[in-house]
This record gives sequence, structure tokens and C-alpha cells, in this order.
Amino acid sequence: MTPALYNFILKTADDCFVLGHRNSEWTGLGPFMEEDISFASMAQDKIGHAWMMYKMLFTENAEDEAEKIAFRRDEKDFTSCHLVEMPIGEYDFSLMRHFLFDHADQLRYATLMNSSFEPLAHFAKKFKGELKFHTMHADTFIIQLGNGNEESKARMQSALNECMPLALGIFESYEGENEIVAEKIFISEKELQQKWIEIISPIIAQAGLKMPDITALQAVNGGRKGYHSEHLKPLLIEMREVINQFPEATQW
Repeated sequence: MTPALYNFILKTADDCFVLGHRNSEWTGLGPFMEEDISFASMAQDKIGHAWMMYKMLFTENAEDEAEKIAFRRDEKDFTSCHLVEMPIGEYDFSLMRHFLFDHADQLRYATLMNSSFEPLAHFAKKFKGELKFHTMHADTFIIQLGNGNEESKARMQSALNECMPLALGIFESYEGENEIVAEKIFISEKELQQKWIEIISPIIAQAGLKMPDITALQAVNGGRKGYHSEHLKPLLIEMREVINQFPEATQW
């Protein structure tokens, strides 16, 4: 595996891994029971997708190596974007993050179905149904709350304004991107971002919300190069609490 391909798979997996753990924090805290179940299910999907991609990075001892890369790396070795690292906050923030990220995620995997790297193409085809549910769920509540009362509309607009600069960091360039594009493994992040804007814009309009002016926003970047928000390290410490207490434990 080339370094470029490794970087591409790693940053895609890191986003899912971190967001999966963030979304799991809604378990028992959702605004109603069905949302507890939905966010827990989507969190499980995200972590499962990350686990599959981590294993894809290795040809030998994939299970053990995937566990190490998930739970034993330093903060600076993660390549997740800042959006997925943010605390769950109020439901409006988490819902908007879910909407913006999962549309990018679904578009990424839809594109990967035609990837020249067969393991990624197979992976993308296998999980397209799960991602369709994720975006359908997000769209439903974005539209419902955006067209709700004055408070719900104002809160969703505020969440959109807050999340958008962070969401642009999803499309931050990574080392080896030109090689990935040249080998037809994936399109450029810039092209992906443009397709994403075309998809989310009409949904935002349908929700009665105003799309922020992308050209006037400064993307929150740095994650792909190991520069993270202040929120990632505490999350990693929490995620590793058990494995740090029992470092020699093995799977039965």
C-alpha cells in the first residue's frame, strides 16, 4: 500500500471513528426514545466502518493492528477533522453536524463505488444502505425543525452557521491527494466539496434556512496534519479508559 493510499484511508476512518464515539454520547440523552436508538445505531455504524477501514491498512495481523491504531496512537497521529471532535453540545448542534457530515460521507462512499482500489469499492457498495438511512434521518429532522416554530428555526440556523466552517474542514487536502486522484482511487477533495454543496443547498432551502456564504468563510483546517481541537485529547482518554487499565488484556 502506498503512503498516499494509507493517508486517504486513515483520515476517512479517523473521521468515522471519532464521530461514532461522539454520537454514542447521545445514548440515554436524546430528546425522545427513538432518537436514543437512532443515534446509537448510527454511532455503531460509524465505528464499524472505521474498524473495517483500519483493518484494510494491514495485510497481516489486521485485527491486532487495527486495535492498536484505534486505541494506542497519540493525539497528533490522528487525522480527523475538527468537526467530528467537537462535544455533542445541544441537540441542534449534533443534528446539524450529523446532517453536514453524513451527506459528505454518503457522497464519498458513492464515489468510492467506482474506485480503482477494489477493497474500497467493495466496502462502499456494502454499506451504502446504512449511509442512505443516515442522510434520510438527518434530512427529516433538519426540514421538520427548520420549518417548526421561531425557536426551532433560529436554533437550526445558528447551528448551521456554527457548523459550516468546521464542516469545510472535512475537505482539507491531505498528503498524497494528487496521487490518489491520478490513480483514480478517488476524486479531489475540492471536487467532493462542490458536489456536497450542490446536494445540501436545496435541502437547507427546503428547511427554510439560509445557506451561509461559503466564499466568505474560513475553513477550520489542521486535523489532516495532526493539529487538533482541544476536545480530541480528553475524548481519546475517555475512550481508552478500560484498555489503559488493563493493557495486557486480550480478546477471548
